[in-house]
Amino acid sequence: MNRKKRVLVAPLDWGLGHTTRSVAIINELLRQNAEVIIGADNRPYDLLRKEFPQLEHIRFPGYSVQYSATQSLTRAIIVQLPSILNGFKKEHAVLETLIDKYNIDAVISDNRFGAYSNKVPSIFVIHQLNIMVPSWLQWSRGIVRFVNRMKCNNYGEVWIPDFPGDINIAGELARPKKLPNNTYYIGPLTRLQRIEVEKTIDVLVILSGPEPQRTIFEEMILNQLQETSLVAVFARGKPEQNTMMKVSPNITMINAVSGDEMSRLVASSRMIVSRPGHSTVMDLSFVGAKAIFIPTPQQTEQEYLAVELMKNKICYCEDQANFNLARALERSTEYSGFSAMKYDPSVLQERIHHLLNLRVRQS
Repeated sequence: MNRKKRVLVAPLDWGLGHTTRSVAIINELLRQNAEVIIGADNRPYDLLRKEFPQLEHIRFPGYSVQYSATQSLTRAIIVQLPSILNGFKKEHAVLETLIDKYNIDAVISDNRFGAYSNKVPSIFVIHQLNIMVPSWLQWSRGIVRFVNRMKCNNYGEVWIPDFPGDINIAGELARPKKLPNNTYYIGPLTRLQRIEVEKTIDVLVILSGPEPQRTIFEEMILNQLQETSLVAVFARGKPEQNTMMKVSPNITMINAVSGDEMSRLVASSRMIVSRPGHSTVMDLSFVGAKAIFIPTPQQTEQEYLAVELMKNKICYCEDQANFNLARALERSTEYSGFSAMKYDPSVLQERIHHLLNLRVRQS
């Protein structure tokens, strides 16, 4: 009798976007009768334990990047590049051990560049194949994209969570002139469901991303909301702290939010205030929400997506340094919000079916 295929799903620990979009992949693996093992650390580990308490969870440390309140993300990565590259090697070595220890048959890595193996089929999930670099690093753009493509070639397949054509979520980020080998556009991924409920929340603030910018963003929005009578909820992106608290009669903080809970919160909200991370944009475009976006300072991917959303009159965006909530709410009336997009799961279903029918690794 054929045993179930054991698939390790391992999202990157930089914010929660890579983790939340893994939920759709895990659900499809389970639907196709795979045995899923989740390999994560820190907040991704806690979020997926809350989302899938019945599954096996193992600690799979990543490579953490330290950010400051004043230094750009790009500069922080450049300074710590030797450590990050060493982290890729350690991650690869740890994965090889995990494959043997847990009898893994396949690996699906979301943006973990070291999570591949020659022992088993390895899948790489990535949306940013055209990595955006700041203006002062334009000379390096070709080099950065070449290295990114070469890293992708370590994997048997590359899955892009987006549409393949001009109408897509990530714009140029997901449409390089030259795709890596074995690339498949699997369609956008979301953990949200479309539901119809009464709009009882004026502003839903969705928090994620690296510190200290996550907390700076939270405190800025909270201070401005406290000067209003708006009914507001903060989804704080802290799954390690499963608590809810009232800051004031009209402001609620929720640390840990499951997919079902987030679906209800989004459906109940007149306006979302968030970072324009790719996963958040996928979620909100699926349900057709209205949003105001504030990019993480000097994070080029989010700045690019914010410009595109503004240009297409979909969502109003402001930079963090000059953000004014009252002004943003007023100006956002000139923007359409997302039109609910139809997500076709068939390509993801086909790729997972193909993966689960590949030859089982040799013992």
